[in-house]
Amino acid sequence: MSAQGIEPPWALLAEVTHACPLHCPYCSNPLELVRRSAELDTAEWVRLMGEAGDLGVVHAHISGGEPLLRPDLAEIVAAAERAGIYTQLVTSGVGLDADRLGALVDAGLRSVQLSVQDATAAASDHIAGRRSFADKERAAEVVRAAGLPLGLNVVLHRHNLAGLDGIIRLGVEWGAERIELANTQFYGWALRNRAALLPGRESLAAAEETVRRWRERTPIELIWVVPDYYEGVAKPCMGGWGNRSITIAPDGRVLPCPVAYALPALSPPNARDHSLAWIWTHSPAFNAYRGTGWMREPCRTCPQREVDFGGCRCQTFALTGDPARTDPACRLSPDHHLIQELTATPADADFVYRRPGA
Repeated sequence: MSAQGIEPPWALLAEVTHACPLHCPYCSNPLELVRRSAELDTAEWVRLMGEAGDLGVVHAHISGGEPLLRPDLAEIVAAAERAGIYTQLVTSGVGLDADRLGALVDAGLRSVQLSVQDATAAASDHIAGRRSFADKERAAEVVRAAGLPLGLNVVLHRHNLAGLDGIIRLGVEWGAERIELANTQFYGWALRNRAALLPGRESLAAAEETVRRWRERTPIELIWVVPDYYEGVAKPCMGGWGNRSITIAPDGRVLPCPVAYALPALSPPNARDHSLAWIWTHSPAFNAYRGTGWMREPCRTCPQREVDFGGCRCQTFALTGDPARTDPACRLSPDHHLIQELTATPADADFVYRRPGA
């Protein structure tokens, strides 16, 4: 156990760039994307992977944006490998060929998570905002040929829930070992697109039944991420704020969760100025909502306070303007009516695609 009784993190999300060939309207990246000129350079990422390993991190998602847009990606992966960190590439698949994957495997890459928008090229390309389905299909073939574990990540919403059966079948055909079916969480671009993405209760119920049927007939691990807007139960923020995971943004800002950019007055520390060990243990940003001492009622005396930790601080701020309130997703929250009003009669709108400066 580290100073102040704070356990070290075991997971790292390394957002090596916000640049991306896709324009997904549910992207959790902030509306103000980090420009390429502000990104950490190779030497900085190499240093930070060493610091992460020393801190206790054992698993890293190498993500973005699209991490394959970094020409030094193999060097970053190799630094993580030297630090004893298991690395998974989180990718759109665009730009992943046998040579590129081979270099990453030689550097120490252990697995690949491929994003999938829908089961057909037309639907997938519409959601992604450009043609990319064929790239994903080729990427899956390349990963399978390399013998690496392949996972699919599917963000679910109004426009693809009805096609969930086909999406899971696609994962089976592509040789996925794990499919994460993540109902949209409304942060970043997804919050801007909430009216276009928010599903109805009947669609969610039908999709959940689809997952249940597939679990009875396939050994593939199917992860169903519950949509907390509809459950009345708040989710713990990344297993608890500053509890197990650390996010490094492309420009070196270090965050307790990937969507904390928008929280007011958080002032996330930068890894260019402080060590990861100091940031994790001592920074005001990581201690802001740690534990339960910051809580108000009804969370302060709730028997679930060390289970859900008051819910998501970023969602709470997006809905109420005050990140210290009880997450409105919880049915006990005095602001739960905000969620009920949103889900009673979902509106409709066109996509606002993720693009710099949009």
